[in-house]
Amino acid sequence: MLNILVLYYSRHGHVATMARHVARGVELVPQCQAQIRTVPPVSTVCQAVEPEIPAEGPPYASRQDLAECAGLALGSPTRFGNMAAPLKYFIDGTADLWLSGALIGKPAVVFDSTGSLHGGQESTLLSMMLPLLHHGMLIVGLPYSLPELMTTESGGTPYGASHVAGSDNNRPLAEEETRLCAALGKRLAQTALELHRGRL
Repeated sequence: MLNILVLYYSRHGHVATMARHVARGVELVPQCQAQIRTVPPVSTVCQAVEPEIPAEGPPYASRQDLAECAGLALGSPTRFGNMAAPLKYFIDGTADLWLSGALIGKPAVVFDSTGSLHGGQESTLLSMMLPLLHHGMLIVGLPYSLPELMTTESGGTPYGASHVAGSDNNRPLAEEETRLCAALGKRLAQTALELHRGRL
């Protein structure tokens, strides 16, 4: 089985929901399984001390999870057009993996959630790709052969799946957003499998 890491940070639960839909898409592909992981929050004053296992939800990610995965789905809420600090903090701590080349040639996708339709979805997705490109990963997006990209009135971009949570962060995922999350996970897993088989 190929292990596909779905790594995210979520503040209000929307990105966590997206991660579960991405994972379902991964597991539609035979010989692929999703491993869902999150990251702890960070403190503005000093490094926050969190228990090794969170009180609820998936376990916290380790660099070993990242090194051993066959593909990566990276998800975050938007913070001023960029990924959230806890996720960036985790990624910033992966210099050892960069030095060893552990992620070179592995496929990766990105997904995010914003409060408004024009709240930086695309800039966040693009900025999330940058450290992955530095790691030598292969970025996979969503093709326009998916009809939801043309019909969505909420989230969804060719750069990755996205969600519009609303100004009160209480809008559930739209049907198109849910399908695009699953399509993203499936496309990631299919790409990882083809790379593993040496067909790409």
